[in-house]
Amino acid sequence: MINKIAIIGGGNLGSSIAKGLVSSNQPFKGELVVTRRRVHLIKSLEAYGIIVQQDNVVAVNNADIVILAVKPFQMTDIIKEITPALKKEAILISLAAGVDSQQISEMAGGRKGIFRAMPNTAISIGESMTCVSSFQSTEDQDKVIRDLFEPVGVVQFIPEELMSSATVLAACGIAFALRFIRAATQGGVEIGFGSELALKIASQTVKGASELIIRGETHPEAEIDKVTTPRGITISGLNEMEHQGFSSALIKGLLTSYEKIENATKRK
Repeated sequence: MINKIAIIGGGNLGSSIAKGLVSSNQPFKGELVVTRRRVHLIKSLEAYGIIVQQDNVVAVNNADIVILAVKPFQMTDIIKEITPALKKEAILISLAAGVDSQQISEMAGGRKGIFRAMPNTAISIGESMTCVSSFQSTEDQDKVIRDLFEPVGVVQFIPEELMSSATVLAACGIAFALRFIRAATQGGVEIGFGSELALKIASQTVKGASELIIRGETHPEAEIDKVTTPRGITISGLNEMEHQGFSSALIKGLLTSYEKIENATKRK
C-alpha cells in the first residue's frame, strides 16, 4: 500500500503529476509532498491538499515512492542528498532525460527497483501518455508503478533504450501537437472565424481525430481516405501542405529534439 509519495521538483511536470494524482478518477488518498527551492511558486498546490516544502530530506522521509522531477544536471546532488533518508523499500522514479537507471542506481548506493518514467503535462487532467522503463525491479514493483500512472492516462512499459525517443514523441510531442492546433487556429482566423471560435473548432477536431485512431484502432491514412474525394477540397489542402513540407518539417523537428538528447548524453 502506498501511504506517501514525494515529488522532488515542483516545476511544470512535477506539479502536473501532483495535480493529476489527486484529481484523477482514482485519486491518491495518502500523503503527497512536492518540493521546490522557491516554495512560494507552488503554494497553489495546497488547494489540492498537497503538502509543499523546501526540504527534500524531510519530504522523502517515510515515502514509499520518490519521483525525481529535476533537471539531469541536478540528479547527482539531489540523490546524494536524499539517499540516507530513503526507506530501504522505497521506489525511485526518475523523469530526467539522458540519465540511465544504472547511473541512478550507482548514485543511490546500488539501490534496486529503479524506474524511469516520461509522462507529459496532460497528466494534470488524467490524459497523459506515460512511457516507463524498469531496472532490477520486481513484478510487484512494476504493478505499483502501473497502478500509479494508469488513473492519469495511458501507461506503456518500454525498453530503457527507447526512453529518449519516448521523451521526444510523448513529452515534446504534446508541444508539437499544440503548435498544430495554434496554426490551425490562425488559419481559421484567415478564413473568417474569430480566434476563440477557431481555437474551439481546431481543438475539438484534433481531439476527434485522435479518438478515431485510439478507439477504432485504425491507421491515420485509413481515416484520411474517408474524407478525401476525387478533385475534392480536402485532398487539395493536404497536397499543398505536403508541397510546403508539412510532414517533413514535423519529422525533422522530432529528429532534432532526439539528437539533442543523444548529444547531451554523449557529453557526460
